[in-house]
Amino acid sequence: MENEPDNDAVRPPHPDNADDASSPAASTTRGAIRTQEPGVTRPRPATVAEARARDKARKAREVAERFAAEQVANAERKRIQNRKTLMGAVAVVGVVGVVALGYQAFKATPEVTASCVDENNVVVSDSYCGSGSPGIGGVFIFAGAPYRYYYGGATGGVGTVATGGTLTQPRGTVAKTKSGSSISRGGFGSSSVGSAGG
Repeated sequence: MENEPDNDAVRPPHPDNADDASSPAASTTRGAIRTQEPGVTRPRPATVAEARARDKARKAREVAERFAAEQVANAERKRIQNRKTLMGAVAVVGVVGVVALGYQAFKATPEVTASCVDENNVVVSDSYCGSGSPGIGGVFIFAGAPYRYYYGGATGGVGTVATGGTLTQPRGTVAKTKSGSSISRGGFGSSSVGSAGG
């Protein structure tokens, strides 16, 4: 076995590769391995298909990045818009409330309580003014005695002296008795409208 010839040395060359293995053409033939040295070996140019695939991947990546940026911008815009809408709604509700209160205050006529009193401002039953005959200057004659309405002030009830009010109905007010009757001013005084109570 020591003197056996090397099989590769005695093997005849392949008919397709008739050139000597040491020739430059043999190193570039099919199945040959070439070594790559860093800094010396240059990459082969991309094929048309590879260039198209790279270009397509780059465009898809750009579209995805643009879409993600648009989504972030849209979310920020919506957040700002929602905040503005909320603040606008609060402002509208506030303005509507102020307008409603102003309208109510403007529209609502203030009421004043009217009590029937005698000539000494002693409170008597509302029926004296409601049933009496109207006289001049808002005076009612009931059973021969004069009675009139006393507007506002402090009236503690029948038999007490009314104080702090006036004998003339304040302008722009609606006068009502304690029993709920409305009082309207006539040409010769006052008259009671509604239910008269005692």
